[in-house]
Amino acid sequence: MFVVTGATGNVGAALVRTLAGQGEKVVAISRGEKQSNPQEGVEYRRADLSDPDGLATAAAGGDALFLLLSGEQGIAGPPPVEVLRALERAGIRKVVLLSSQSAQTRPGNPATTRITAFEAALRNSDLAWTALRPGGFFSNTFAWIESIRTQRAVHWPFGDIALPQVAPSDIADMAAAALRSDDHAGHAYTLTGPEPLSPRDQVRTLSEILAEPITFHEITRAQALSTLTDHMPAPVAEVTLSILGTPTPEEQQVSPHIQQVLARPATPFTTWATHHADFFR
Repeated sequence: MFVVTGATGNVGAALVRTLAGQGEKVVAISRGEKQSNPQEGVEYRRADLSDPDGLATAAAGGDALFLLLSGEQGIAGPPPVEVLRALERAGIRKVVLLSSQSAQTRPGNPATTRITAFEAALRNSDLAWTALRPGGFFSNTFAWIESIRTQRAVHWPFGDIALPQVAPSDIADMAAAALRSDDHAGHAYTLTGPEPLSPRDQVRTLSEILAEPITFHEITRAQALSTLTDHMPAPVAEVTLSILGTPTPEEQQVSPHIQQVLARPATPFTTWATHHADFFR
């Protein structure tokens, strides 16, 4: 049985659907209430990653676990060793960790100190492990929903700097592959989309899909920081803007790992945006 933490988020919810669709039994863990439309084969349990013993209780009966640290849990919380030992006591033998590309491209940055510590703790544990290291997510464009709906406009910094962001569903498919097979134990995969795209490119694509003109207004870094810190920790916002504004060569490269593992290309932004177009209407 597979355990998925962060089961109501963009990646976790997609992973639960993928595993359940493949006929697997799934425990879906989140801090919120149980889903109102439960899926067949999925048991919903409530737990908080800040409580290792509570997490272990929720994970009981599982063999492999997808570990996602979101919000403040990505910055502070119980020592990784304590969390992993609790999971081992619960019977978990494999962990697939949602890490971050910037943990490697920007070592020592405060936004990924904790995720780097989890990677190190996994390497030093008796658990089988796989680390998934995505760059930016296509779903980050959900930050534009309100302004697109109400103004047919996007206010964003660094309009012409292109990065190969990735579809959350591709991350979920990679996680499912790593959970279901031992072939990926001990591997770390960098996850990107098939091509670098700038915010202006993405807005142009959304405009074509919606058949509506959308105006791109480039804002300053300071303005963007004020917006981002409304819904993410300040260290994460700072690093995010550094990546968006001054990406390293590695952060601009397209990774082959999705193609290699899934035997298919990474999902293009056009495909993802078409599927999610109603969010922006």
